[in-house]
Amino acid sequence: MKIQTQSKKVNKAWLNDHVNDPWVKLAQKEGYRARAAYKLKEIDEALGLIRSGQVVVDLGSTPGAWSQYVRRRLAPAGALQGAIVAVDILPMEPIEGVTFLHGDFREEAVLAQLKEALAGRPVDVVVSDMAPNLSGVSSADAARIAHLVELAVDFAVHHLRPQGALVAKVFHGGAYDELVRLFRASFRQVKTFKPKASRDRSAETFLVGISPKPTSDTV
Repeated sequence: MKIQTQSKKVNKAWLNDHVNDPWVKLAQKEGYRARAAYKLKEIDEALGLIRSGQVVVDLGSTPGAWSQYVRRRLAPAGALQGAIVAVDILPMEPIEGVTFLHGDFREEAVLAQLKEALAGRPVDVVVSDMAPNLSGVSSADAARIAHLVELAVDFAVHHLRPQGALVAKVFHGGAYDELVRLFRASFRQVKTFKPKASRDRSAETFLVGISPKPTSDTV
């Protein structure tokens, strides 16, 4: 019973923080499905990554806040100029103009569907908010997180334009240093971001790789 009571207290504290979170309130006001939209917004505004006419791939898209933000960036005058392909293992409510693929990005069949949806078009920006279900075993969780980021990097370096960019969520601890090295080996420019909309106590941060190196140069 003590464990259940403690859990209830934690859940109540989280709910209270969530309800009073200014980013949550702003997301509700501006019609975003989650506060995560402002994480991508801050990164994009700092680096100017997403522009009208581009092809953007959103990995780990559900509930859709990042796709919503990209959709607005690609439609400054209302009509969509460009293309967005989103992928997630969880279902996602439709977003006008966004092609959604429901499946596990780790599976070859889903990757094949993504390539088919791109129809040979090079990608301008890949954004990845993918995160695995955590087990609580730090070594195992670090390996799961690293694997998803590695898959995103591999997809990006093979499908991005020469000046394209990858934005990926990572976590401090575990395999963080290894993932930074992977980004530096895979992209000509690498930047790290801890957006204001990311909670201070969260271990998440974001790596941005710009201009993928030729695949023969990667390790």
